[in-house]
Amino acid sequence: MRRMMLSWAAFVLVCGGATAAELARVGRKIDDFGLRDYRGQMHSLSQLADSKLVVVAFLGTDCPLAKLYGPRLAEVSKQFAERGVTFIGINSNQQDSNTEVAAHARIHGIEFPVLKDLGNEVADRFGAVRTPEVFVLDADRVVRYWGRIDDQYGVGYQRPEATHCDLVAALEELLAGRTVSQPETNAPGCYIGRVQKVEAKGDVTYSKQIARIIDKHCVECHREGEIAPFPLRSYEDVVGWAETILEVVNDGRMPPWSASPEFGHFKNNPRLDEEERQTLEAWVRNGAPQGNSADMPPAREFTVGWGIPQPDQIVHMSDQPYTVPAEGVVEYQYFTVDPGWTEDKWILASEARPDNRAVVHHIICFFEPPNSSKDVRGRGGLTGYAPGMPPIEHSEGAAIFVPAGSKLVFQMHYTPNGSVQKDRSYVGIKFADPDSVKFVARGGLAPNFLFEIPAGADNHQVVSKYKFRRETLLTSLTPHMHLRGKSFRYEVAYPDGTKEVLLDVPRYDFNWQLRYEFVEPKRMPAGTRMVCTAHFDNSANNLANPDPTKPVRWGDQTWEEMMIGWFSTLSPRGEPEEEEESSGAGGE
Repeated sequence: MRRMMLSWAAFVLVCGGATAAELARVGRKIDDFGLRDYRGQMHSLSQLADSKLVVVAFLGTDCPLAKLYGPRLAEVSKQFAERGVTFIGINSNQQDSNTEVAAHARIHGIEFPVLKDLGNEVADRFGAVRTPEVFVLDADRVVRYWGRIDDQYGVGYQRPEATHCDLVAALEELLAGRTVSQPETNAPGCYIGRVQKVEAKGDVTYSKQIARIIDKHCVECHREGEIAPFPLRSYEDVVGWAETILEVVNDGRMPPWSASPEFGHFKNNPRLDEEERQTLEAWVRNGAPQGNSADMPPAREFTVGWGIPQPDQIVHMSDQPYTVPAEGVVEYQYFTVDPGWTEDKWILASEARPDNRAVVHHIICFFEPPNSSKDVRGRGGLTGYAPGMPPIEHSEGAAIFVPAGSKLVFQMHYTPNGSVQKDRSYVGIKFADPDSVKFVARGGLAPNFLFEIPAGADNHQVVSKYKFRRETLLTSLTPHMHLRGKSFRYEVAYPDGTKEVLLDVPRYDFNWQLRYEFVEPKRMPAGTRMVCTAHFDNSANNLANPDPTKPVRWGDQTWEEMMIGWFSTLSPRGEPEEEEESSGAGGE
């Protein structure tokens, strides 16, 4: 689906709790079963009779959390191998081939057997729901623990390290002859891609309706070589992910879009409308019928290469690639590059491109004029990248002015995906003929640098303001906060006394750095005042919060905070750049 991140890098997932029908996993005896690994060798539970404990991990090759936890499982299996604990992995996804299972194990260093559960019969026996999900069996092969591995990775967050190592704790308690103190935990992850148990029926089919919805809203990112963790370009791709797709659509997590529909009209809104959502739901509930291949729409075509006209100059972020670790949190990386601009430049179009889409969460590229300060106030916005965000291409006669001697600053945000990666991202720039420029495209901001968010505060308000001193056309809005960001709203008060909400983001998500582009530019008469109101959650209830026990102030890194109301404008050439009049003060 149209991007990102997961946060982190990539597909956002939803925690799953047990329903009434799924209870009583703990205490259930697992009878013997036999499955083949990806090499074709048969393995059975009875072959492990000498093992004191058996850990059964349900895995998927493309699930982002299963990728992140692959190295962790490999590490824990080695840690307990000499203490009589045996690990086995089971892949029950209909969409995962043996070749993909083998590649997943190799890339993530998994040396214990990974077995293929055709028809998800063993997953049904365990009552397994998601990947990754683990079951610990005692010597009698009774389930004594079921749930997550630990709490480092979850829905939209990555902690620097785990605070609760649930699997290790359960193993230690059982090896010591004690009862597991917390035998069940919720395991975040992807639904297992089960073979449908109901007969496929109904007039809603993949070929007739669903392929069109997926093409329209998802495949821009869910295709080979793009940021999404798995492709969705065929029935075989989609059917295994049907339950997960429906879940994230119903929860509003996919496609990524945080704006309230009550305010503003934005041309880059990727969301499914209600009719499309209901069609998707009917298809899943009716067994996901494939339909007649004659009803399939033509495959959607995408631009190969640049999304802007062929650039006049390409600038890389650094001479050498940056190494992204397999796990953990990578704080923002900054790279400053001299593009060699000895004369003023007018930039018609620019595009930031990740070298390694699997781990690049977002790119923001600034230009830093000569003798400017080194914080965000001294940088001009040039372009950016986030999955699903289009490149910047100005209308005819409009361009960004960049003074001679300016440098480019890349702000890079990386999200590890379970294996060591390298990246050397870059931007492409198309220059305008100075004589053709009639309108100046500019980036503005309404920031607050002076706030302090108290420790434990769950709804702390921070406000910033901006006054338009000259008539201006407003073209887009980009709210920016870090991990404690909760909500963000842009409002304007016009000189005639009327007020308008331009954008309301009631559930801000740091994983998606979105630019909201107006269908038609909004005219801001001279004297219009913009007020940006942000709320922050610095409490323990915010699972993405690095440390709820400490107050938080402004800072570049994600464990610190920012409050910026970015915006983009157009104004006639020759009109002097507006002298900013912005202010802000924190408070409840």
